[in-house]
Amino acid sequence: MKIREERQEKRIPLSLRRASRGFSIARNDKNEIWTQRWAAGWATAGAAAWAGLAVLARMGIARIGVIELMFLFAPLVIVPLGMELGRVSGFGSGIGRTLAAMAQTWQPLGAVLAVVAVCLPPGGRAGVVAAGWMGICGLMAASGVAEHGALILGARAGIENRTGEAPVATRVVVVPKILAKIAGCVARVDLAVGGAWLVASRLGWRPMGIQEPIGLLTAVHFHFAGFATAMIAGATLQFAGARFAGRGVLLRWLRGVVVLVIGMPFVVAAGFVISPALKMVAAVVFSAGVFALAGFVWMCAAPVENGTARGFLRAAAGAVFLSMVLSGTYAVADFVKSDLLPIPRMASTHGVLNAVGFCLCGLLGWLVDRNAKTFTTEGTEEHRVTPSGSTT
Repeated sequence: MKIREERQEKRIPLSLRRASRGFSIARNDKNEIWTQRWAAGWATAGAAAWAGLAVLARMGIARIGVIELMFLFAPLVIVPLGMELGRVSGFGSGIGRTLAAMAQTWQPLGAVLAVVAVCLPPGGRAGVVAAGWMGICGLMAASGVAEHGALILGARAGIENRTGEAPVATRVVVVPKILAKIAGCVARVDLAVGGAWLVASRLGWRPMGIQEPIGLLTAVHFHFAGFATAMIAGATLQFAGARFAGRGVLLRWLRGVVVLVIGMPFVVAAGFVISPALKMVAAVVFSAGVFALAGFVWMCAAPVENGTARGFLRAAAGAVFLSMVLSGTYAVADFVKSDLLPIPRMASTHGVLNAVGFCLCGLLGWLVDRNAKTFTTEGTEEHRVTPSGSTT
């Protein structure tokens, strides 16, 4: 049967096969370009809107503080970039892809609602408006859950099919790819947690006795330290798994760092409720994990062919070093009840370094690299040139 199909395919003129394939690729490329422009356009518009809000706040016209400004940088700029990075990284679940596409389409409206909610005084009206942004975050979280379910169902069979009797080195490529996907799933769930805390903050609720500005800072925490950092960690691991497949020790260390980075934001948040000691230790460990991740980002930036992407990645890694020193210092100072680094100063130093330096530059670096097609993690290229000059 297979031989018959191959003979029938050979009867089709080669030029016709190429033409049909070219039409399909052209159609997909057109959709790809439109989606990229949508994401880039709204991220740029969001950056302009955020800059305008910062100016108005500085002039005293917009009555919002530095913590509110730091939060709004997420729905206006960081989240649309993270959504696009997740999209180009690919989905294994059709439901997950559909839900993420819906969230990406409605994200601009959700961002506008988040701005309005922050500008309104705390209360029922602000909480209802903030729920619009929480809905977008919920769609992203649902896509992450669907994608994780697909990974659970397909991971075992996928590893067995790909490895079989093959050398252990094959697993070195497969395992980072799966963990990178898991990082993206956790990142999307982080958004839902952050969105829920925004609603609680704007409603004026004090869940578990947590006072403001800690409630809003928790929303900031899960948007930046959770969502954005996990997306960057997943992209870094995908790149390393494709480029450094022969360096097993390096990949094992990076996998450990990624697990640490995607899990510790939840432990830090739990520390606010359970124990100040747990909060301090978790914050220090998380800072160390992000510091290590920055080292891997710097290392991965070297072989990146696109100069713009390489510059963004190195800027992101450089910003982390000072940012995480401030974060660890604040955790210890807060535990010993010291006023060495008060929250407003942390927001204007650590917050800016983390949001603009690491999250923005890190997401832009991997997006530019993906769009430049300097590496392929999904094997979507139809023809790949081998060192001998033949194609596969």
